[in-house]
Amino acid sequence: MWIQQKSTPAPVDELQGRTVGLKFECNQCQTEVFTDLIGVPAAEHFANGPDEGQYETEEIKCPGCDMTHEITINSSPKGVRFEVSEVQPGQVHYQVQA
Repeated sequence: MWIQQKSTPAPVDELQGRTVGLKFECNQCQTEVFTDLIGVPAAEHFANGPDEGQYETEEIKCPGCDMTHEITINSSPKGVRFEVSEVQPGQVHYQVQA
C-alpha cells in the first residue's frame, strides 16, 4: 500500500530499521518514477532540530527523460522525511517493506 507523505514527518518508530520504496512524478516529463528499496537510517537521538538527524542520500534517473533526482531520507526523533529534488513533498509516496 502506497502512503502519501504528509506535511508532518512519518513516525520514526514505524520506519526505523526497515526499508521503503518511493514513488513520485517527475516534474519534467510527468513519468511516474519508482525507486529500489532504500534503508531508513536510525534516528539521531541527540539531534536538536529537524535538519540534524541521520540521513541517507541516493540518486535515481527518470526513465522517461533521464533527469537525475536526488533522494534524501532524513530520520530524527521527530520522524522521517522523504525529500526528492525538484518534486513537491506532497507528491512523494512511500511503501514500507518488512
